[in-house]
Amino acid sequence: MTNRRELMKLVALGGGAVYLSGLAGCAAGASLPAGAAAYDDFYFVQLSDAHWGFAGPPNPDAANTLRKAVATVNALETPPEFIVFTGDLTHSTDDPAERRRRLAGFREIVSALKVQPVYFLPGEHDAALDRGAAYQEFFGETHYSFDHKGVHFIAVDNVSDAGARLGDEQLAWMKADLDARPKDSPIVVLAHRPLFDLEPKWDWATRDGQQAIDILLQYPKVTVFYGHIHQENHHMTGHIAHHSARSLIFPLPAPGSQPQRTPLPWDPEHPNRGLGFREVQAEPETALYKIQEFGVTRA
Repeated sequence: MTNRRELMKLVALGGGAVYLSGLAGCAAGASLPAGAAAYDDFYFVQLSDAHWGFAGPPNPDAANTLRKAVATVNALETPPEFIVFTGDLTHSTDDPAERRRRLAGFREIVSALKVQPVYFLPGEHDAALDRGAAYQEFFGETHYSFDHKGVHFIAVDNVSDAGARLGDEQLAWMKADLDARPKDSPIVVLAHRPLFDLEPKWDWATRDGQQAIDILLQYPKVTVFYGHIHQENHHMTGHIAHHSARSLIFPLPAPGSQPQRTPLPWDPEHPNRGLGFREVQAEPETALYKIQEFGVTRA
């Protein structure tokens, strides 16, 4: 378990930006209300977009960045309570046999993670060409939910459908899953694509994502963590905060900043620039999340 003193020790050791997301009336950086009860906080690690199997520019070290990230997470002074990968575990291929080899290779590398459990989501590179069939052979269901110390986590699949939709069946499942929760439950949604329209022409959207957001808006304590766009981005839809994660393979340009979403050039002077993972400190009673960003390796 990670308490606030241990978290501040982690913050002091690491570089990167810290972003506070205040929900349910808690402003960024807000302290607990006077007289608030003690609670059992925790932290987890989010990694995303490893694209195992990718080769060539702009990352000449593509065979090693995932392994470096695993080693860095294993070396954290205070272990997280769980780890989540938010999609694009592997790089896409038209060859079903090669797809399975890449999924198997990814699974073998991340099996070295000391912390359990590890939760996985597919990305479109893993699942769009076969509706997640190969992914499910290695990692199980593409959408599911779980609870951890008072926070309800719901992992959604907005990639197995080639049209970038959740679909009516999954939306009904999400609604039923959340209907079983008290309205004031802290809820964290894990996704690959953004649920909102960040940059639709770049495939940075979910076509029926607004329907999911409309369901989530009925709950006052919701936060979304996603991947796909290979960079940090923080966005609000009503009271819902959406936070994207950096990639483990190459960074992409800011939304709409250039005609194409081509990867940013490799910088040999700073080979890990724009790459990394994050720690998320959760305070369940207030649904306050503190995000600490780290590079693939930590000095």
